[in-house]
Amino acid sequence: MDLSSLLKPGAVKALVNVTSKKRLFQDLSEIAHSAYGLDAAQAVDALQERESLGPTGVGHGVALPHARLHGLKSVVGVFLRLERPLDFDAVDRLPVDLVFALFAPKDSGVDHLKALALVSRTMRNGEVCAKLRANTDPAALHAVLTAGPGAQAA
Repeated sequence: MDLSSLLKPGAVKALVNVTSKKRLFQDLSEIAHSAYGLDAAQAVDALQERESLGPTGVGHGVALPHARLHGLKSVVGVFLRLERPLDFDAVDRLPVDLVFALFAPKDSGVDHLKALALVSRTMRNGEVCAKLRANTDPAALHAVLTAGPGAQAA
């Protein structure tokens, strides 16, 4: 498993301006619908349900919202670089500007966890995050994510 198998170039957007977590989840779900054909309403509900268990803001300006959905065949991702950082109730209380969402099949089991670990490892890399923050071109962002250290599972 590697990030290029989880993240289509069309699922990467830059300079998104959102004012709330709810709006962010709607944007993520709309992109997931366009890129992968997911049911946007179901995706929003699943993200909000997961977030109600505890915030997915992991610190250092990064959030990793994730959800399991019926009807999905494999784990897929959506990446957003936000124009203005958004308060996300992150563990370090810092606002979030890099968001990598994962959508997994309801019964994905270990594949969902492997994908989450892979994304987490990639997004903990300070060099990768600095490159993401320095770029506004979606193609460049996709290239950074899929070529960065840690972009492949062990």
